[in-house]
Amino acid sequence: MTDSWAIETSELRKSYDATEAVRGLTFQVPRGSICGFLGRNGAGKTTTIKMLLGMAHPSGGEARVLGLAASDARSSVEIRRRTGFVSEDKDLYDSMSVSQMVRFTASFFPRWRGDLEQHYLRAFELPPDRAVKALSRGMRTKLALMLGLCRGAELLILDEPTSGLDPAMIEEVLQAIVAHVGREEMTVFFSSHQIVEVEQIADRVVIIDHGRVAVSGALDDLRESYCRVQAVFEGEAPLPTLRAPGVLRARRQGRVLSVLASGGRDRIVEETRALGAVSADAAPVTLKEIFLETVAAED
Repeated sequence: MTDSWAIETSELRKSYDATEAVRGLTFQVPRGSICGFLGRNGAGKTTTIKMLLGMAHPSGGEARVLGLAASDARSSVEIRRRTGFVSEDKDLYDSMSVSQMVRFTASFFPRWRGDLEQHYLRAFELPPDRAVKALSRGMRTKLALMLGLCRGAELLILDEPTSGLDPAMIEEVLQAIVAHVGREEMTVFFSSHQIVEVEQIADRVVIIDHGRVAVSGALDDLRESYCRVQAVFEGEAPLPTLRAPGVLRARRQGRVLSVLASGGRDRIVEETRALGAVSADAAPVTLKEIFLETVAAED
């Protein structure tokens, strides 16, 4: 493993009794990237994040974060010191005011950025004297995000950061993340169910299903390599038994054979024409299509 990655896993596994939650994850997140972490409920995203932060011990394999072994107790403390983490539950102390919550959190991080604290208090319109328990869900999210951004962290890990927010608030949170990364040159790894959000701000993506990696890579590379071939036949389309490399999923609907492919589009087009297609064209696909088709293909 190499320090050029902010996060790197190799055959990472986690079992709870007889249940295998994570089953051999191998992926890398380069330093300075914004990486979306996608998967269905129960795919293993939250368990993976807990292992990266040293909050859960792997059953097998290895994970390194900022060059440190996540399974080592001493190293995991250093990982958490250098990482800003915002959980899906936005863990905050309701009995404190906003300013008390800020001061309490800052006391644990020697690299706390007072300049960023003042910036985000203003930008997020957080009222310092208001009790945390009196904040709306959106304001709680912005407070939790602010606490993560001000730590002077090298890595920001977010678990469903926009869950339950309205569209205007989602846009504000996403733009704050992008602007912060641009200024501070940090790495962001964020779990989300919202594919549109990932496509909006991420430059890399990791899609997992049933505890395994289904797709991983730079978003631009995925857009370039994935395509859908639509082949039209005079009569009913043949059974989808294509031999060309790169075929991920093929379906026939009447006269049309629809093929999702990762590379090899020209050979797939040639093969469908050899089967009697009167026309065959390749078109780009969205991240949503890649997600739905590759996850379905794993079933």
